[in-house]
Amino acid sequence: MPYPNFPDKHLSTPFVTPQRFLESARAEGRLEDFAAPKGVLLVYKRSLMASLVEHHAAEPDRRIPELTAAYRLPHTGGAVGLLGDFGIGGPVVSILVEEHATLGVKYFFGLGLAGGLQPEGRTGDIILCTNAIRDEGVSHHYLPADADALPSQSFTAAIATELSRRGVEFRRGATWTIDAPYRETVDEVRHYRAAGVLTVEMEAAALFAVAAVRGVEAASAFVLSDLLGEAGWTPDFNAALLDTQLALIAEAAIQVITEI
Repeated sequence: MPYPNFPDKHLSTPFVTPQRFLESARAEGRLEDFAAPKGVLLVYKRSLMASLVEHHAAEPDRRIPELTAAYRLPHTGGAVGLLGDFGIGGPVVSILVEEHATLGVKYFFGLGLAGGLQPEGRTGDIILCTNAIRDEGVSHHYLPADADALPSQSFTAAIATELSRRGVEFRRGATWTIDAPYRETVDEVRHYRAAGVLTVEMEAAALFAVAAVRGVEAASAFVLSDLLGEAGWTPDFNAALLDTQLALIAEAAIQVITEI
């Protein structure tokens, strides 16, 4: 059986659109009209979200409350928003991008944790994503099977420039996006390591695919929280430096979106 079940479904008309859903939410009083931020950070880690909200004196923003926690950063003149507490994985990210792009958001920056595939990787390393290998489901409903899932080149370059300006060390490279973290097999890890892929995570391919179809800009960066090596799996999810490194990325992204 092909995947998706209907080949070339990305060319077909969707039955339910984000526009129609948002119209329904407004009619039911669950969404008020507001001026959308220029860009948002998709913050997967709760402790980072809490830290950013406190540090920037972020103000709650009006969104569909059952989906996500949303804030606006006053010092950016309302240009930058934060989205958090929405869980993980490509499906929820696709919903967020669809709805917020419809609301008028133009830039989406995903930042979270990832597993490191290369032997030189260390916990806390920062990786700026250059492309995502599509081993999840969402992107296949948006793009043809042979299409690459790529971030915005200009947005990614701007993030790289700002990280370098701030003296933040990082690497650039590909990620392997997969829906099933407990099915990352030894053979697959060896294959992608040999191909030079730096990380494995769950969202980038979906983020890039939806953004490309909807005509908005997306980029993503990760901090290594665990290592998948020949000696086995080395987790370090509670390392104190993870939030510190993520915050460095977040501040660079906030600056870029404010000025872009």
